Amino acid sequence: MRIISGVVPGASRLVRLQVKLSKRARQRLKWFDYYDSRGCNARLTCRHFDISPQIFYRWKRHYNPRHLRQATYSTELVEAVLKLREEHPGWSKDKLVILLQREGFSCSVSTVGKIIRRLKQRGVLKEAVANHISTRKRQWQRPYAIRKPEEYVAKEPGDIVEVDTLDVRPLPGVILKRFTARDVISRWDVFTVHRRTISNTASGFIDVLLKRMPFPIRAIQVDGGSEFQDTFERKCRKRGIKLFALPPRSPKLNGHIERIQRSHTEELYEVTEASFEIGELNRALLEWGKVYNTIRPH
Repeated sequence: MRIISGVVPGASRLVRLQVKLSKRARQRLKWFDYYDSRGCNARLTCRHFDISPQIFYRWKRHYNPRHLRQATYSTELVEAVLKLREEHPGWSKDKLVILLQREGFSCSVSTVGKIIRRLKQRGVLKEAVANHISTRKRQWQRPYAIRKPEEYVAKEPGDIVEVDTLDVRPLPGVILKRFTARDVISRWDVFTVHRRTISNTASGFIDVLLKRMPFPIRAIQVDGGSEFQDTFERKCRKRGIKLFALPPRSPKLNGHIERIQRSHTEELYEVTEASFEIGELNRALLEWGKVYNTIRPH
């Protein structure tokens, strides 16, 4: 369907919905424009765009300027998705697909998801604004923690200390909970073992951190676990420590501490002669921490 503004009713609005090539696709087109303009010199093109010959030739095999990939869905489908999404902002794409199929459209869940995403990217579809009830609930759950601002960058020891928990299984049927903290700059670690991971225990771990870290702690970063809420948040506020909470399902953002869990398991738990009684194990951890932080090469 060709759209000409002023001829088709509502054409000016439909023009905003036209699907364009992605940023990556446009970049690849620049490769081949440059390639053609330089006498089909592949080596020069690779050097100019800083890409490997393997990548260039792989895309060149698929490149056909007469068959650039375009949207496989119609403007009518885009309009229908937009209308349903505006009427039912809380409904998932799975539900919208069923309604669209009832109206005679043939489409998949992934197609509807792509349309919704592109409508949002172009500012045509606005995100639903949470009502005051759900907003108040979230504020009650995390009264102090915030997402780490993009401009906040750790430059000195203590700027960001990542904290996480780990299940320690020393014997069949025995599960202990270990709190681990790592300073992302100095890579100084602190850890203690407990029987449960609750907010009160996590709050007590802050006092251990302040005592064992050889520098002031300005910010702590945690995941969304319940142990890092309530009492833990109040302790951070009381101590004047910033608290950054990670988005859901983003363990890689706490990557420094995720990587050391395996090291501690292999170098301590698998070789220690200490019993796995809480008190004795914490004493072993304290001694191991001194070795790990001051002697072991990192």
